[in-house]
This record gives sequence, structure tokens and C-alpha cells, in this order.
Amino acid sequence: MKQLWLAAPGKTELRTAPVPQPNRGELLIKVEAALTCGTDLKAWQRGHKLIPMPGPFGHEFSGTVAAAGGGVKKFRPGDAVMAVHTAPCLECYYCKRGFYNLCSKIMDTKVLGAFGQYVLLPRRIVQINTYPKPENLSFEEAAFLEPLSCVVHGVEKLGAGEKGENALIFGAGPIGLLHLLLLKLKGVRVAVCALEPARLKLAKKLGADAAFRPEVLKNVKKTAMERFAPQGADYVIECTGRKEVWQSAPGYARRGGRIMLFGGLKKGTPVTWPSHRIHYDELTLMASFHFCPRDVRQAHKLLARKEIDVKPLISGRYTLAGAQKAFERLAMGKGIKYVIIANH
Repeated sequence: MKQLWLAAPGKTELRTAPVPQPNRGELLIKVEAALTCGTDLKAWQRGHKLIPMPGPFGHEFSGTVAAAGGGVKKFRPGDAVMAVHTAPCLECYYCKRGFYNLCSKIMDTKVLGAFGQYVLLPRRIVQINTYPKPENLSFEEAAFLEPLSCVVHGVEKLGAGEKGENALIFGAGPIGLLHLLLLKLKGVRVAVCALEPARLKLAKKLGADAAFRPEVLKNVKKTAMERFAPQGADYVIECTGRKEVWQSAPGYARRGGRIMLFGGLKKGTPVTWPSHRIHYDELTLMASFHFCPRDVRQAHKLLARKEIDVKPLISGRYTLAGAQKAFERLAMGKGIKYVIIANH
């Protein structure tokens, strides 16, 4: 089979690999659609500890069951499915306490190689985090299951959804825009702050109540942020993974507000916050990492019921041979998500 490998920072290679055969409990999936994501871009630009280099990469996908190992009862060859690339062990310290996203073994069997013709799903993923794809949902839309599960996890932690609430999102990449779509579905007023005019325009098209560049917050705050939320935002959501945004985020929350730190920083990056505001204004700082099985179930329902329209986040399509171009465009800030198609 053909498979795209991340060979070195900034370089992909198209290689040939044997088609894996499923053991008991496993599924071999013919990949119908795979999506680029921010983690893939980071790995392509500078490497990532969870994506070995050189090696296959890509982890957001949907497809058709090509073969099923013994003991698999829920799926059979020919079934259209959607899945995520990890599943918890259900046995470790964290799983037994319900922190499935922090499972000690969750990355041991993670699936990489979605930018290829086939991927092999381990038993845990088949049992816990694989779902049928409804006929009314395209394979491209179904491939959003993984990123939407991550966003569902964070929004559920925030507890957002009360009538009249508002949120300020920093970042209008795929994760920021998925937050926007989910929060609007919950009835929250949303402002988006980002650098790229094209992405701000898309945010408005997707329902943002306000969209502005960072300098508007700094220089004319009263005509932007204070007009949107005079007391400050109920929720501030950081989706850029930039240190300066992490540090400034609490400054835009109301007293008693909540700040979600979603975009990860490089290990060892120090950050500082104003202790007086955090203490006397009783701000809540929280982070969101990965997802739990319940988040995947909820994301599947949202997509299957067409409650969230993810199609506007697709910026184009490339074959495996042209995937390098997709990452070059993303590195220049062009586009949101690209579909990588290996089997057509």
C-alpha cells in the first residue's frame, strides 16, 4: 500500500508498505478521507514527541472496513465507519477514577498513518471508540470525529451553555472554529480574535457575533471587547498555543470567569499570571487535553445528526503525492483543514 511518511522537518515522502492484517479484535480500515490538523502541522514544521520521525503520520480519518479480525461482532467488511486514533485501557489508576483522557497507556496503541491507503485499528479502539458512519454523512465530514471530540471535552469542562453567556475565543484555526460552532449551538454569544483576515471573515460566516484582530483588543478595547462584553467574557478560550496569549487571556475574563487553555505550549515553557486578579476576582484557569469515550459519543451524535456543519472548514483536497503542498499552505496560514485522499 501507499503511505505518506514524515521524513524530516518540512519533508514528506511517499513510501510503499505491506498491508497489515488484523489480529483478533482488530479492524483493517481502507481510508476514504483523512484530515490535516494542527498537531500534524507542528510535527511537519519542527517535530513532535508523539509522532516519531521518520514514520507514518496522520490521525484524523474515516473509512470502510476492509477486513475484520476474529471476535469482532459490531462491524464487518464493507461497513462505513468513523473512529478516533486512541482509546483508554480502562484499567489504570486514572481510568478507574474516570480520567480516561489521562490514561497511562492511551498513547501506547495510538493509530498513526491515516495519510495512507489503510490503517489498522487495535482492539481497544474497535471496542470503545469506533462508530458506524451514517449514510447522510460524507467520509470527509466523518473524519472530523477526532478534533470535535477534543473540543467537546473542553466545552463540557467549561460548563458553557446558559442563556445569555458569552465567550471570547483566541484563534480561528480549525480548533477555534470548532469551538465557535459548538458554543453557538449551545446558545452562547461568541467573539473570535485572530490575526488572519480570511479566517476572521470565515468566523463571521460561521456565526461569530464579533470578530477582530488582537490590536483592536489592545488599542481600542472599549469599541471592541467592552462593546461585546462590558464586564469581560464569561469564558475565554485559548486556541493558539502561544505563550503571550496564554498570559493575556485572564485579562479579558469577567470576575468569576473561566479561562480554558486549549492550545498546548512547548514543554518547559514558563508562564506568569496576575495573582491579584486570579485570587480576588476568583478566576478559574483550566486546561483541556484529548478526550474521553463520552466525548467521542457526543461528537458522533453531533455529526450524525448534522447539528454542526463542518464542511466550511474544508479548504481543499490533495492526493498523497500532493500532501506536501497542503502543509506548505498551512504553514503560510492558508486554509483551515485539507483532505488527504489516498484511494481515489
